[in-house]
Amino acid sequence: MIKRIFGAVVILMLFGFAIVNVLQEDETGGEAVTLDNKNGTAMQPPNGPEGLKIGEYAPNFTVTTFEGKEVKLSDLKDKKVFLNFWATWCPPCRVEMPEMQRFYEEYGEEVEIMAVNVTSTEKSVKDVTSYVHNEEFTFPIYLDRERNAADQYRIPGFPTTYFIGTNGKIQSKAYIGAMDYDFMKKMKNKLE
Repeated sequence: MIKRIFGAVVILMLFGFAIVNVLQEDETGGEAVTLDNKNGTAMQPPNGPEGLKIGEYAPNFTVTTFEGKEVKLSDLKDKKVFLNFWATWCPPCRVEMPEMQRFYEEYGEEVEIMAVNVTSTEKSVKDVTSYVHNEEFTFPIYLDRERNAADQYRIPGFPTTYFIGTNGKIQSKAYIGAMDYDFMKKMKNKLE
């Protein structure tokens, strides 16, 4: 009985948190953030004491390519970056990836996409490789095998995207949920 009551309280708290976040205004554009059932949840968490804040320098990290080459976020110094954390088992991620491919094909020279697969949540690297190759994604995809990058960025869910300016600072709240092409285009135009 106590377990059921505790479970109900936890669910109600999570639901309340989701509602508050949905109603919170987006500091990057002043428009309300809503749930998008087509693309999965599209919530933005508050910049609480535990999260990375707008104006902070983006923490550096190292991930690998499928071939095992190490790549650091600092390798993209002086560039606009969409830092996206995702997983193959995540339905909103699967919705977002084709949109990201479309965006990359049109704006890949203006904005670097750093799509980081949180590989420690996957069954195997082969699952990630198969998914990427079967879908014919050509934008840069990296493996966070030990979840070091995701932990540094305090990823609350998948997908989560950070927007980093040419000065290396986070320029917008982390976006949790599937981005679509139009949203990516809007965020590209806001990055400095």
